[in-house]
Amino acid sequence: MTKYTKNQDAISALDANQYHVTQNSGTEPPFRNEFWDHKEDGLYVDIVSGEPLFTSRDKFDSGCGWPSFTRPVNTDHVIAHEDNTHGMRRIEVRSKHGDSHLGHVFPDGPKEAGGLRYCINSASLRFITVDDLEIEGYGDYRHLFE
Repeated sequence: MTKYTKNQDAISALDANQYHVTQNSGTEPPFRNEFWDHKEDGLYVDIVSGEPLFTSRDKFDSGCGWPSFTRPVNTDHVIAHEDNTHGMRRIEVRSKHGDSHLGHVFPDGPKEAGGLRYCINSASLRFITVDDLEIEGYGDYRHLFE
């Protein structure tokens, strides 16, 4: 089993927006981020720790301008916390091992898929194509795409 940790080298390699989002609980602009309209099959992992977070199979177009998913690939890798900042009551989601701010989860997702919408910042993610799963060390997740 792979051990995922907060990787200081990965943090040093983040651009200003990725750092702001993942390390300072920031938010990137809607509709102007890398994965909001991304349709390729693959795995989304934490940009800091590499822990697997979401698959393209659970991604849907919510119209919000950020990548939206119905569920995490592994619930052990996503931690939820109450977030009462900005005058709102929300549930923040963070990666367990990288402690990266990912975004928020809302109860307005597709009913047939459990009703949740994980609204995630692209800046917190790295995308691994299905063809690169083995090369990148994520071969154990190939079965999710078969």
